[in-house]
Amino acid sequence: MAKPDWFTVRWSDDGVVMLDQRRLPSEEIYLTLKSVEEIAQSIENLAVRGAPAIGCTAAMGVARAAVTSEAATLSDLRSDLELAIKRLEQTRPTAVNLFWALRRMGALIDQVCEESGADVARVRQRLVVEAERVLAEDIEICRAIGASGLELIPRDARIMTHCNAGALATGGYGTALGVVRAARDAGRGVSVISNETRPFLQGARLTAWELQRDDVPVTVVTDNMVGHLMRTGEVDLVVVGADRVAANGDVANKIGTYTVAVLAREHSIPFYVAAPVSTIDLETPSGAEIPIEERGREEIAEIGERPILPAGVPVRHPAFDVTPATLVTAIVTEKGVVRPPYVETLSALFR
Repeated sequence: MAKPDWFTVRWSDDGVVMLDQRRLPSEEIYLTLKSVEEIAQSIENLAVRGAPAIGCTAAMGVARAAVTSEAATLSDLRSDLELAIKRLEQTRPTAVNLFWALRRMGALIDQVCEESGADVARVRQRLVVEAERVLAEDIEICRAIGASGLELIPRDARIMTHCNAGALATGGYGTALGVVRAARDAGRGVSVISNETRPFLQGARLTAWELQRDDVPVTVVTDNMVGHLMRTGEVDLVVVGADRVAANGDVANKIGTYTVAVLAREHSIPFYVAAPVSTIDLETPSGAEIPIEERGREEIAEIGERPILPAGVPVRHPAFDVTPATLVTAIVTEKGVVRPPYVETLSALFR
């Protein structure tokens, strides 16, 4: 599990405290964000990232809006909270946990405001408690995902992962890396091959950082080495996270995941997705309907703020791609391992 000397995001009376993931691995700096606008910008500029962590942060953003609102009446407070939710909804379109968390907080606002004897103080207190509950539940869900995935991990497995789906991408413990941690804790002797994951290098900077801190053997490779390593028999299985899983089992994850899945199928290597049930979006029929975020030029044109492209050359920067369900061997959730046909097995999780 995550070492006690660091954490991804936490609530405090002074503001939402988060580890600035843009500065890793060279600096461990914590931000204390006092306003909804600061919290929204932290999601947009990737100070915090990973679908579950974004959901936790968004929930805290709503609670922070309640605490800092100067509203004296429930009506005025609800108006302030509606504005806060709308601002947070605009941050990142692909990660469905963002919208799941905001709906959860919005439903609680409606519930508390309709209770007998409700007042501004009670709404504030209940939202803070709920935001902290979202975080605590996320950590326990990730542990359950790890336990579910343990059956898929053979002894001494060499596990490839893409992007960062660890404690840094969640409230703690991780989804894909939660499976890794569970296997390590069970004495399976696993090791990790972490794809660097251009352009933001989440695999090189973040996955390697947290696994090294957690004493899990990890080797970083560039994204264009994946096929070679699979062909030479150096990868036993792939485990990745997800930002959204459509009703048919199509999976949106960090750009490059689709390529890894195609190569895994070509080399008969199992390709697993680890994600909480909250990442499954039954209202989205297939991956074709998942909105794909396009990010700015600088994340491709620069490394460490140093230009690597000729000035004026345009770039394309889709932050995610969609892996078809036909390439996904199984999806690991806190409720167990789900296999095809996903239209049936995913919907069954919600019954």
